[in-house]
Amino acid sequence: MNKLLKPAFAAGLALAAVSPMLATPAAAQVVKGIAVVSLPAVVANSNAYKTAETQRPVTYKAQLDAAEARRVAITAQIKPLVDKYNADRQANPNNPALQQEGAQIQQLDQSGQRELQQLLAPLALSRAYVQEQIEDKLDTAVQTAAKKKNITLIIDPTSGAVVYADAAYNLTQDVLNEVNALIPSAQLVPPDGWLPREQRQQQAAAAAAQGQQQPAPAPTQGR
Repeated sequence: MNKLLKPAFAAGLALAAVSPMLATPAAAQVVKGIAVVSLPAVVANSNAYKTAETQRPVTYKAQLDAAEARRVAITAQIKPLVDKYNADRQANPNNPALQQEGAQIQQLDQSGQRELQQLLAPLALSRAYVQEQIEDKLDTAVQTAAKKKNITLIIDPTSGAVVYADAAYNLTQDVLNEVNALIPSAQLVPPDGWLPREQRQQQAAAAAAQGQQQPAPAPTQGR
């Protein structure tokens, strides 16, 4: 079961929101005990996730407004340089100053993108926090839905293991129902100091590695 609960959610959520996996409700099982579940589709279509997506622009309006204002300012700063670069290139494609102008534009653009990412970081952290709360309920939801349908084998099509699956094998809607029952809504704002699961695991691994590298204390000699 653990393998089913670790798909590439970040890559699959956007497509999962309109996934055909949810287009047809689960029907009677053709092969008893077999089902497929799209876990990214469950997350993206869960009430908790969709509610958080509508709440986030309101909760983080200040950050969004600040990022938009800064984006407009960055665009206004770069546009004259781009216009000059294009004019200089059209006048003389071999102008040695073009390389320096292009490098300046690229540097300003990259700096601006980093600044915007920093301004929008709270939104990214909020989305990761909501997603992790839902993922924590997936194992229970999958097992509960499977027991209700007498399923003994579940395959995640996002792993590529399924070449074809009839709609009758689809358990995605059932798991989605269980997720919505387990977590009807999620906390939008993460607590202070909260980090996504992957970063917590990386920190724990680094701390463990550092502890192993420290030499053991020398034994004390008794009198």
